[in-house]
Amino acid sequence: MDSITALLAFVRTAEAASFVGAARSLGLSPSTVGKRVARLEQDLGVRLFQRTTRRVRLTDEGEVLLQRCKRALDELSEARADLSQRQQSPSGLLRVGLPTIGYRFLLPLLPLFRQRYPGVQLELDFNDRLVDVVSEGLDVVIRSGELADSSLMARRLGPFHFVLCAAPVHLHAHGRPATLAQLATQPAVRFRFPTTGKLQAWSLPGHDGDAGAALDTVMTCNNMEALLAAAIGGMGVAWMPDFLAAEALADGRLQELLPDQPRQPGQFSLLWPGKRQPNARLRVFIDFMAEQLFAAPAAPPQRRSRR
Repeated sequence: MDSITALLAFVRTAEAASFVGAARSLGLSPSTVGKRVARLEQDLGVRLFQRTTRRVRLTDEGEVLLQRCKRALDELSEARADLSQRQQSPSGLLRVGLPTIGYRFLLPLLPLFRQRYPGVQLELDFNDRLVDVVSEGLDVVIRSGELADSSLMARRLGPFHFVLCAAPVHLHAHGRPATLAQLATQPAVRFRFPTTGKLQAWSLPGHDGDAGAALDTVMTCNNMEALLAAAIGGMGVAWMPDFLAAEALADGRLQELLPDQPRQPGQFSLLWPGKRQPNARLRVFIDFMAEQLFAAPAAPPQRRSRR
């Protein structure tokens, strides 16, 4: 502690350019501040200030130490604030951005989150466009796919999988494909990314590139809920996340195709502005979602579940 108080006296003296100003900010006498600085100079074996009767001026060695000390004291201040927050119940407003489909995996978890952290208010922004976290005032976003923005902090969530599926009425009319070759004779409904305008590729083992390109695409849409509804309505074969199809697969409105084929994994991540330490409400949200979201293999419908 003696070293810390001496460094603090040095920093405040440098900022005020006088022992009197430093003493005023620290609530000490000027002589006490001067003694602490002199002791620090003695310990380091260098002169940190050039002294006159009215003010003090940093030496070159003092300039170097000041920059190092400021960073160290900032770290200590942040650590103290973080520890203080950990002793308090997280509270306040948390703005969360996520894709439209996100309500299917997030909303079932929110009662438990509310039970654990009743002081945290959530403002959810469901949007399929690529949002700018900082400029739009969001605290955290949930995004799928590869991460490109290196200015954001990120934490990966557990993976999900894509499934091929179709409605019983469609299979009655077109037959159930047992191979990739037979799948190619089927009509398809496909998802188009709203941010890029590209069709989502169907990445099936044993097929190079987009397996969906071989099918007759009868409809495209840039909303996953619309894709689900079209598939349930019998418009064609669809490729969608397992958590989206889970309820319809469980009650028979959809049936999985080629279930023995290995399934392509998908990935969601939490992203937030790059700060050294997230505040308490953001930290508990990140930890909770990493623990709960996609924590278990997909299993309808008991599963818990770009900017």
